[in-house]
Amino acid sequence: MSTQPTRRPRPSTIQDVAREAGVSRAAVSKVIRNAYGVSDHMRTQVEAAIERLEYRPRVAARAMRGASFTLGFEIPQVGNDFLTMIVDGATEALAETPYQMIIAPLGRDQKGDVAINSLADRQVDGIVAISPRVDPAWLERVAERTPLVMIGRHDRSGRYDTITGDDRSGAEQVMSHLLDLGHTRITHLTIHPSRPEPPWAGQAGAEPHVVRTAVYRERMAAAGLSPQVVHTMFDGSEAHAATLDLLASPDRPTAIFAGNDTLAIGVLSAVAEAGLDARDVSVVGYDDVPIARHPLVSLSSVDQSGITLGREAVRLLLERLAGRTESVLYEAEAVLRVRRSSGAPREA
Repeated sequence: MSTQPTRRPRPSTIQDVAREAGVSRAAVSKVIRNAYGVSDHMRTQVEAAIERLEYRPRVAARAMRGASFTLGFEIPQVGNDFLTMIVDGATEALAETPYQMIIAPLGRDQKGDVAINSLADRQVDGIVAISPRVDPAWLERVAERTPLVMIGRHDRSGRYDTITGDDRSGAEQVMSHLLDLGHTRITHLTIHPSRPEPPWAGQAGAEPHVVRTAVYRERMAAAGLSPQVVHTMFDGSEAHAATLDLLASPDRPTAIFAGNDTLAIGVLSAVAEAGLDARDVSVVGYDDVPIARHPLVSLSSVDQSGITLGREAVRLLLERLAGRTESVLYEAEAVLRVRRSSGAPREA
């Protein structure tokens, strides 16, 4: 009499989880990859079904494909020289590793979670993202399943690593430089902040531009001066237009502190178009991109070493992939590089 071999129980599938939770397969997929917009109720429902059925999506995926040896890199803009420096640093750090990098740029009106979700869908081994305006709670959930390093955030996380420049020190150096030169009408031109009351209340200060603006206001108040903050979009053409408006006012500034070098180049262009120079309007930027050092530009700017930021981001991500679990906050030194675009005001 022959005996039938004992059959192993069939591993649960995503379809089984969907049936158990009473939702669609697409809904289960969204919960598994922490897609934006999943309700708490659906998440609880699906996660309970996953636990009951002992479904292990990440283990199953890795068993089928192994490590992909690809890392995702989300950047908010294409054509921004500082972001290019960060990517160059990351590429340099990957040169002698088996990993390749997939870059996911955002469209003008897209949010950072869109690109991060896109990379997660491609089953990259880890993600580096430059998204200071993405909800920290959502990032925590992403980092539960995919190693994650965030650039340009001052918040601390229990699950992902953060990398930033020392924005407070950098802005302090800019303001000390301009005030010591004798400037009293100093305008800060920066990008629009995120929503005044974001869903992650209390975390708005994590944005580098918010930190720089806060320091500007503090230093102006301490000097007994009236602050003037002008908001613009990310590109230099809007900074150019905003600066022309400032220069046409009867009380035009004698100095402009631009939130980054892309904006500063737009400011310099407007100053030149108005027939003015550094003796009329000093300009200081932030990031110290390569064009800032060109002799015909000679832009005073804060160097926070974009190459180093990219290199360190990859180092931290590779450490995560090797098994490190404790979170790291890396802060790069900020150093003001003074050049010809800033000097004492003509009237001083």
